[in-house]
Amino acid sequence: MQTFAIGRQDFLLNDQPFRILSGAIHYFRVHPDQWADRIEKARLMGLNTIETYVPWNEHSPVPGAFVCDGGLDLGRFLDLVADAGMQAIVRPGPYICAEWDNGGLPAWLFTDPTVGVRSSEAGYLAAVSSYMESVLEIVVPRQITQGGPVIMFQIENEYGAYGSDKAYLQHLVDLSKRLGVDVPLFTCDQPFGTMIEDGSLPELHKTGTFGSRADERLAFLRERQPTGPLMCAEFWNGWFDNWGTHHHTTDAAASAAELDALLTAGASVNIYMFHGGTNFGFSNGANDKGIYEPTITSYDYDAPLSEDGQPTAKYFAFRDVIAKHFPVPSEVPHRRTPVPESSVLSVTSSVPLLSVPTTAQLVPGPVPPVEVTGQYRGFYLYEASLPSGGVLSFSGIRDRAQFFLDGVPVGVLSRELGERAVVIPGGGRLQVLLEDQGRVNYGQRIGEAKGLIGPAMLNGVEIIDWEVGAVDVNSLEAYRSAAVTLPRGSASAGVAGPSVSFATFDADGPGDRFLRLDGWTKGNAFINGFNLGRYWSRGPQRTLYVPGPLIREGANELAILELHGSATRQVSFAVGPDLGPEEK
Repeated sequence: MQTFAIGRQDFLLNDQPFRILSGAIHYFRVHPDQWADRIEKARLMGLNTIETYVPWNEHSPVPGAFVCDGGLDLGRFLDLVADAGMQAIVRPGPYICAEWDNGGLPAWLFTDPTVGVRSSEAGYLAAVSSYMESVLEIVVPRQITQGGPVIMFQIENEYGAYGSDKAYLQHLVDLSKRLGVDVPLFTCDQPFGTMIEDGSLPELHKTGTFGSRADERLAFLRERQPTGPLMCAEFWNGWFDNWGTHHHTTDAAASAAELDALLTAGASVNIYMFHGGTNFGFSNGANDKGIYEPTITSYDYDAPLSEDGQPTAKYFAFRDVIAKHFPVPSEVPHRRTPVPESSVLSVTSSVPLLSVPTTAQLVPGPVPPVEVTGQYRGFYLYEASLPSGGVLSFSGIRDRAQFFLDGVPVGVLSRELGERAVVIPGGGRLQVLLEDQGRVNYGQRIGEAKGLIGPAMLNGVEIIDWEVGAVDVNSLEAYRSAAVTLPRGSASAGVAGPSVSFATFDADGPGDRFLRLDGWTKGNAFINGFNLGRYWSRGPQRTLYVPGPLIREGANELAILELHGSATRQVSFAVGPDLGPEEK
């Protein structure tokens, strides 16, 4: 039987000193047919371990469910790590941050106002226990002690930045051990203030999260943990982007120098991210530290391996640093030949989004949050009858609302801009298309409700008895069957919004592409029914990554959900990404 343990100065693999050289790959951000490729490229860079989070809300989209097939087959991902001869670190949260919707916590959990957040509240602990049982059915038999790759298991995640509920942490420890975890348990926190003490327990191994000033951060960690191996559990070698900002990058040589300092100091490391991947669908998170800032679709992170799995200058700089300290494989990955750029294509049919009925329900009383629909991401439709025009105001908008009076657009309110009131020109049937732009993933706003936040007041009088329904784009069949052929004409004629438009294109077979939507405003794009994620003309991101396995030989379908209308009917495929201007 193999073993992994924490010694006085080193990690011990089968009783021998072992330095963890890990890279983060989130299986849920990568097409499953590409997992093996990304893992192999981590090995070729000189890494010996793969780390991943586990997103509770993705595995459990509704109460009582735990999905673990396809792109959520954690067991298969860990088996591929083992097949590559590497070790694995699993970080199941239950909170993961990760710029992921709600930090990985399921929104349905907080429809009960009595349930606590990241605490020892009984209702929360009961739900967490059920989730952990499902996760550990997969992880426990894949521990190194049972012939698998898993060498470490994390308790919570940067908890010291949120709270200090020791009973909660102890519950997670006791639960993990009771369910069969026998590899070392650890915590990770930022080496500032009292975060390391608040976010851990005396019996747990403590690690740090940082991206610079390695010697200083490691000294801080050592002061609080006199023995045991030093480890940076998140070496931030890049950063994420928000809509309307620049594309964040870090200098490859500077990042490599920080990695060198870590390894020279004798520390273990987990590179966050080795490969970032993509926030497909509606999975992106958001920050709100006074201003709401949703994260873009690309999670490239300026990582050593790019969003489409290409080794970057940072990849080779890191490989050179690792080679100074440890043997690295002689084989070097090469950039693959890109798929030839496709000819421009045009959408040929379209249907107004609001013409397809939702499963709306009348909710008596004040305007309700969108969670009453049982859908916890995406788009929703509110409807109400207004007796007259005037100023319609709300306590808040979460996150973006388009207003229509008898089918005519009359305004947009945005949480990001702090807008709460719109002028309605007259009485009639009001429709409000509400977009959840991503739930906050960090701080005290985790778990908050989405939608129109009441009371809804028209000229000081509350509007009650709203209908609210989910706009379901998980299946596009209703929109496809209702779409009508667009009249022939100039490609610059564009399409109206909100609408869903369709195009077809032929391909010789699978192959990566980047979808360009120049001239389109805001929405989501789909390839063969798969939701690629959000696009927005404000940038910085200008292309959407299309994983090669989504493309079929022969005919393929592109669908575009456009919220405001486009200046063109054309789109194109590019051979490389355009993530926007970098910070100067």
